Amino acid sequence: MEDIISANQVFKTFGSISVLKGVSLGIKKGEVVSIVGPSGAGKSTLLQILGTLDRADKGDVIILKTPVSSLKDKKLSEFRNQNIGFIFQFHHLMPEFTALENVCMPAFIAGLNKNEAAPRAKLLLDKLGLAERLDHKPTALSGGEQQRVAVARALMNNPEIIFADEPSGNLDTKTATELHQLFFKLRDELGITFVIVTHNELLAQMSDRVLMMKDGLLIANQDK
Repeated sequence: MEDIISANQVFKTFGSISVLKGVSLGIKKGEVVSIVGPSGAGKSTLLQILGTLDRADKGDVIILKTPVSSLKDKKLSEFRNQNIGFIFQFHHLMPEFTALENVCMPAFIAGLNKNEAAPRAKLLLDKLGLAERLDHKPTALSGGEQQRVAVARALMNNPEIIFADEPSGNLDTKTATELHQLFFKLRDELGITFVIVTHNELLAQMSDRVLMMKDGLLIANQDK
């Protein structure tokens, strides 16, 4: 099977600090891949570059057969909005908006209005067990509920790939386990590819493959 994501000799430096030192990898459709390693290994930087939120100083990234490294900013933003979803540790929900409005945001960016976006947002929130929380703002939601709103937002535009950075880092064990199980359910039902940076050993063990990073390099690529 052809890789849905590939990176070839990716380098990234911040000031005098070399964060990525020539990372190459390939990820196939429907894989759940965890990236693990000590703090400062370059995991989040790699995730940001693979997710098109940042650019490599050197090297190529190809996603869905598109050489994203060479796309201009506007085209790159459009590509990201259409094909990629993101889940972060701290949710990044907009506090002034309801759960429903937060989930609609990617569709608004794509040019849809609320009447066009709301039915799918409601469907996703219902699927994630939040049908009764549509009009609640983030401060009225538990940490687990906020993260499920973030998952619904990530799914809003039917992405092929979801990148997640420490998605369960702020959750208790039970809620974290439920979130991890949700990722695999979404993979099985929708064929979504997940690339997850995590310190959670249980999530890493559940993954199809574990990529171990140290000092800006991939040092292990373990199939499960």
